[in-house]
Amino acid sequence: MFGWKTKAAGMNRRSVEISGAFDGGLAPLTHGLMAGTRVASNLGWRSIEALAVGDKVLTFDNGMQRIIEIRRVPMWLDAPETVEAAWPVTVPADALGNRETLTLLPEQGVMVESDSAFDQYGDPFAVLAASALVGLRGIYRRRPTFPVDMIALYFEQEEVIYAEGGALIHCPRDTSTLDKFLSLSPADYEVLNQQDAAYMVACLMAEDAVMSAGGLKYAQMGAPC
Repeated sequence: MFGWKTKAAGMNRRSVEISGAFDGGLAPLTHGLMAGTRVASNLGWRSIEALAVGDKVLTFDNGMQRIIEIRRVPMWLDAPETVEAAWPVTVPADALGNRETLTLLPEQGVMVESDSAFDQYGDPFAVLAASALVGLRGIYRRRPTFPVDMIALYFEQEEVIYAEGGALIHCPRDTSTLDKFLSLSPADYEVLNQQDAAYMVACLMAEDAVMSAGGLKYAQMGAPC
């Protein structure tokens, strides 16, 4: 019914890097999908705003998992005067296995597959902030022209879910209150830091170049990874 890549059994997981300031109240939304984005659920592909607490969503590592909380937040209320650092990331169709264009928050974690990730971490899958992917496969940032609703899903533990066919979207655990922040247990996914993410994107670009050249010309030149 769906059709996507899957993670090989037994692959190592890596612990998460906690990022972003906590001010004792609600944490700002740093992840989520724009209303209208379809995700894989037990009811098939469903627009994220049609999901409710208790529904199940297909996850990358743990099969169907129940939604325990949904947070809907209007973003880019100052559009088109939004500061450039907060501009959304646009992922064209097919750039990350997505069948439709995706609009992502800059800090939204996205899982990618790379031979270089396997060489570096012993795992072919790595999670990068969406902003780190700018320049790869036509991914770019654009000035928002109007506010949109971004919807974040939360599960019992952090998960990676499928969006618009095959894009792999990281859903971290809820850290919106001090109690939740302090009760964090070791997590399963690491969002690569800026330097490691830049290296990974350079490797992905090199891998794409090798594939587009039939694997010969660039392999002889030597990839930077």
